[in-house]
Amino acid sequence: MELDLTGNSALVTASSSGLGKASATALAREGANVVINGRDEDALAAAKAEIEEVAEGTVVAQPGDLTEKDDIEALVQRAVDEFGGLDHLVTSAGGPPSGPFMETTDDDWYQAFDLLVMSVVRLVREAADPLAADGGGTIVNITSRSVKEAIDGLVLSNSVRMSVIGLEKTLSRELAPEVRVNAVLPGPHETSRIEELVEQGVEHGQYESYEQGLEERSSSIPVGRLGDPMELGDTVAYLSSDRSGYINGISVPIDGGNGKSNL
Repeated sequence: MELDLTGNSALVTASSSGLGKASATALAREGANVVINGRDEDALAAAKAEIEEVAEGTVVAQPGDLTEKDDIEALVQRAVDEFGGLDHLVTSAGGPPSGPFMETTDDDWYQAFDLLVMSVVRLVREAADPLAADGGGTIVNITSRSVKEAIDGLVLSNSVRMSVIGLEKTLSRELAPEVRVNAVLPGPHETSRIEELVEQGVEHGQYESYEQGLEERSSSIPVGRLGDPMELGDTVAYLSSDRSGYINGISVPIDGGNGKSNL
């Protein structure tokens, strides 16, 4: 399916690796000009070179910390300055630490909220006007399947990410019809985040070994495997395109059927 994104401009946060990078890759491959972002400048440069191998548009790297208001303002401004406007915003961020409730501190909760929620609030605040200009645009929030079903050992993600979904649904009404807003809810994908969670599970005694943790995470998925990040990236590109023009305010699980929620 041709998504007709050639010449569009997109900003994808936390895109030096993982699902953010896959989303930026999918958009760039469809012809969009993309600004990618990350805190590690070496990793960001490597991601830029990798995406440029398949890109049909221009790829620009802008370092920045999503918990810093000034960095977010600079990130959105860079996209507007480079491409003369902004058509698509994809919000992504690293996950908070795993662990049970009684082992979390006040600082853990504040940091998780700042990273996962306030980053989206600030990004949308800065990007709303450019996105609404020249025919309108899209926002896609990458969150987690934990907003539908609580995941053991992920109390911060289970709790805080719900705010992003409430925000997404509200924005889908307040910013329409100029801007459509949707979310994707990834389950286990082959990313460094899964490696990190499995390693933390071993440390907390949840798994006896890394291999056991990885096997357990795969065995519960009906399709029998972890997700390929590009499968999520392609969904993000579709939701950013006019092909999905009547889709607004939804949250799409991308988890191989792993979730048990009816809705």
